[in-house]
Amino acid sequence: MKIGIIGTGNIAQFLLEEISKSKNGNLHIVSIFGRNQEVGNELATMYGVTFFEDIDLFLASCIDVVVEAATVEVVRNLASKIVIAGKHLVVSSVGAFADGEFYRELEQLANQHNTEIYVPSGAIGGIDIIKSANALGELRNVSIVTRKSPQSLSMEVEEETVVFEGSASEAIKQFPKNINVSIVLSLAGIGEEKTNVTIIADPQTTKNTHTIEAEGEFGRFQLQVENEPMKRNPKTSALAALSILSVLQNTGSRVKIGS
Repeated sequence: MKIGIIGTGNIAQFLLEEISKSKNGNLHIVSIFGRNQEVGNELATMYGVTFFEDIDLFLASCIDVVVEAATVEVVRNLASKIVIAGKHLVVSSVGAFADGEFYRELEQLANQHNTEIYVPSGAIGGIDIIKSANALGELRNVSIVTRKSPQSLSMEVEEETVVFEGSASEAIKQFPKNINVSIVLSLAGIGEEKTNVTIIADPQTTKNTHTIEAEGEFGRFQLQVENEPMKRNPKTSALAALSILSVLQNTGSRVKIGS
């Protein structure tokens, strides 16, 4: 499978490094698209890929799947173009799907052009349980409490502070780079308006912690995940990058584990 990456930042560099040294001969990153010409050319030289600044030339290259590793705005601006070009799409900035109309339009385009859109689980777990619990629409309550350092939230506080309480749709508007996990959770469950989010800035923590709770006809569920932040970017959990790598490794697999 030939992969193209949109973005030249931390996740893109992580994927380039890990896939280049992987023994999985089915995965090959061949193209990168971005705006940072200097970094893009450095990555192209280092990993033997082609760097593009023109999205049409990028999509015309010999790629099967595009990994978006950029921003919510990039997803909104380019996702439709990628799908129409017949490329499968892995979405990192899932906050774009807080816009339900955009999500439904993209889903319709994917059906029309026989392409697949992958939404990695990101920095949380329990997505299979949430999906299974809601298989008959009997999931009642879903919530997530996220605890991060003030630095990763781009703020300064001297003591543990609740900086947000509300719906997933409002959380992603206020923290578009920090709470993508809430949108993943809402897509798997009862929607962004009904998924409750609490964000805590804690000067004492060095990890990104997510506690998920759900309740319904199936019973009750609670899961806590403590993530190490990426070394190059404390706003992103290492598990978020690993979940994208996992999606790529499992694409095309004849044996599917989990829902």
